[in-house]
Amino acid sequence: MKELLKRGYKVYAICPKGDKNQALRDIGCDVINYDIDRKGLNPFSEKQSIDNIYYAIKDLHLDVLHTFTAKPNIYGTYAAKKAGIPIILNLVEGLGSFYVKNTLKNILIRTVMERLYKRAFQLSQGCVFVNSDDPSYMTRKKIIQKEKVKIIKSVGVNTQKFSMQNYSDEEIASIKETNNLTGKLVVLMVARAIWDKGIREYYTSATVLKQKYPYVEFLLVGGTDEGNHSCASEEFLNSGDVEWLGHRDDIAELTAACDIYVLPSYLEGLPATLMEATSMAKPIVTTNTVGCRDVVDNGVNGFLVPVKDTNELIEKIESLIKDQDLRIKMGQKGREKALCEFDVNKVVQHYMEYYETFI
Repeated sequence: MKELLKRGYKVYAICPKGDKNQALRDIGCDVINYDIDRKGLNPFSEKQSIDNIYYAIKDLHLDVLHTFTAKPNIYGTYAAKKAGIPIILNLVEGLGSFYVKNTLKNILIRTVMERLYKRAFQLSQGCVFVNSDDPSYMTRKKIIQKEKVKIIKSVGVNTQKFSMQNYSDEEIASIKETNNLTGKLVVLMVARAIWDKGIREYYTSATVLKQKYPYVEFLLVGGTDEGNHSCASEEFLNSGDVEWLGHRDDIAELTAACDIYVLPSYLEGLPATLMEATSMAKPIVTTNTVGCRDVVDNGVNGFLVPVKDTNELIEKIESLIKDQDLRIKMGQKGREKALCEFDVNKVVQHYMEYYETFI
């Protein structure tokens, strides 16, 4: 958005009311709000959501509408077509939690979503995907035409902000002291506190490894997601051998103070937290699943382990606990990868080129 504004475009942020509205206005966007039920499945209220978007955009005379996340992708495309917007682009950052388990409910919802997505992709001019697996799945199922697929890996990471060059040894010592981590080797996980992120496997790993290495501190940063059926309880999060810190805004500082970064997620789009840890030269242990394997080259800047394989997760974390040289080597390789593939300035340039192709 900042780059589009810098280039002289008129930019609207069309979104529900929220705590980021003022920040969008502060950079120069016009903010247009509409109502939507993020989790609702009632077809009557969903029809209302489409109408809400239509009425929000119909008088703006937009040349391009770029939609993000599942419901705005689908409903926004339908509304944009009705409003006569000539260029409609979508972005799929991941297929979502309904693709994790094959329950009857998930299968039914996936079937409906894919039919709706297929129609939306017929109406839009193109769609950006952030990893290689999701577009492969959608083209294989004939949900989207191959020629409408554009892969731009990630939405970028600020490699200047997420850089160890910003932190002296004294500053890291101060961060550790503030968070009661002095003298500890720190293992960090940053994610919403839901089971699909591998919370249970992480807690089990901490219990096993702290018995052998009591000087290792396991941290979990991330708030609960109320209303999400996969949300871990606060009782569970406050038990065991992991220090749950809840929601935090000092992610860069905590990442700087950690020695090993872990994300045992079942499914991702392309996780920003992994890119941030990579940019800060931290060795990573994550799962060999969609999104995660786009950030980690197994054995190079971290390890990929099978989903839900707690024994393998423990083994790989332990190998990094015991080998400082390996941690440093993998961290350096990660930083190189972040600068080459994930730097936000390069990603923004890819988007500018993509927009201009249609304009």
